Amino acid sequence: MRRSSVLMLCLASTVLVSACTKSAEEDVDRAVQDVINSDRNAINEIMIRSANPNEAAAYFKRELAKDPDNIDFRRGLAVSLVRGGRSVEGMSAWKKVVEHPQSTSEDKVELADASIRAGEWKAAEAALNSTPPTHETFKRYRLEAMIADSKQDWPRADSYYETAISLTTRPASVLNNWGYSKLSRGDNQGAEKLFAEALTYDQGMFTAKNNLVLARAKQRKYQLPVIPMSQVEEAQLLHTMALAAIKQGDVDTGRGLLQEAIEVHPQYFEPAVRALESLEKDVTL
Repeated sequence: MRRSSVLMLCLASTVLVSACTKSAEEDVDRAVQDVINSDRNAINEIMIRSANPNEAAAYFKRELAKDPDNIDFRRGLAVSLVRGGRSVEGMSAWKKVVEHPQSTSEDKVELADASIRAGEWKAAEAALNSTPPTHETFKRYRLEAMIADSKQDWPRADSYYETAISLTTRPASVLNNWGYSKLSRGDNQGAEKLFAEALTYDQGMFTAKNNLVLARAKQRKYQLPVIPMSQVEEAQLLHTMALAAIKQGDVDTGRGLLQEAIEVHPQYFEPAVRALESLEKDVTL
């Protein structure tokens, strides 16, 4: 009886040790997989953010060849293609991301962005229309505004721009886009205000500076606004103002502004020189 009890105890101990060993091995396997996944995610992030976009795209294509259903690789490829200026390929890549069962609403927004870059406005609109209305993000409304602009639906565009601005702490680029929208409608005064507001958030945004000068020139305000600018920027803004003046028939004013731009620029300012020479030869700009 005692031998039987000892035997059962030994067997139970063996089973327990075996179970513990198996559990320990599973824990090790999970830990190793976690490390692998962590390393893979880190590499993916580095490739997306830091690598040359074409090299990153090649990397994600190689990984997808080994694991075609991995949504992270699909996203990485799509982001890299768009970042590299390969918009049509990027749009196709984002479509494959959206087709994945683990895709998100943000993936649809990215598809819309890639579609706009590729000039496919209807596809962009369809992507946003398929995005749940509860998905309210800055990027979504910025794209909605751009699509409304393309359709000249000004009230809706204004509403979307306003909403987008409320969803970010860095609205300079959206204010600049909204200002350009106003400029294209002929609302030069409204555009001027938006460009000026954009510069309060980003004083270094030259595009907003240039657009501000253009909006003012269209109102025949031929003085530079009081904004931070380098000597080179001052010359470029004077050049923009000069061309606007000439196109509006204020030729003498435009000539004077071109001469001032040439004098202000610290180097040889070829575009202004060429414009002035053309003007003197009575060549239409």
